[in-house]
Amino acid sequence: MEETESLAGIAFGIFTIFFGKRLEAKNTPLFDLIHRPDDLRTACEEALASFEGEYPPLAEAIRSDPGDADAIAALYREGEGILPSRTVRMHWIIQDAPGSHPEAVNAEAAGKWLIFLEKDQADPIWEQIRDATWVGDLGISAKVSTAKPNPQSRDDRLVIYVYTSNWEDTDEVMRVREKVRDFGITDRIGYKRNIETFAGEYSSVGKRVTYYNA
Repeated sequence: MEETESLAGIAFGIFTIFFGKRLEAKNTPLFDLIHRPDDLRTACEEALASFEGEYPPLAEAIRSDPGDADAIAALYREGEGILPSRTVRMHWIIQDAPGSHPEAVNAEAAGKWLIFLEKDQADPIWEQIRDATWVGDLGISAKVSTAKPNPQSRDDRLVIYVYTSNWEDTDEVMRVREKVRDFGITDRIGYKRNIETFAGEYSSVGKRVTYYNA
């Protein structure tokens, strides 16, 4: 049973990314579609059918939990995959900028600003960062940790990553930092290069791994 539940959780997360990319191609973000229940349900049904054709075992896991397109749409309307405080099936919510590709986020040249927030502060900040990323006003991607317990978390806070494509492009890195400041993040935050992340380097007492701090 535990293996089935774990597979269902993984499958739902993959489906949400798959679904988001389909909606991106139609210039309709999921967080906007949830306000149109009929359209959301239809989009979920179409996406699930397509997902089933490409990933049959994962689709089967989803049909066992949470279920059909109606069940999936209900979860999204309740905030699953939309707001970090209401997401318990996935460890992360991801929002890519228009035209962004995963390889850009995962390239060694990329990096991200790290924003640590108390759980009750995360939702409104995430909504602003998500919306700005969607319209191309921020970095190449953003993601936020969620209410789903994560054994890799170091404390109870949630974290938002705001990615830029090239850590050497200081002007762009700092432009994104100033934009985040407009959202109320005025305390100093750190920017970590993917180079350090890939090397498995993490901060500890007396050791700082962020490349910029502003």
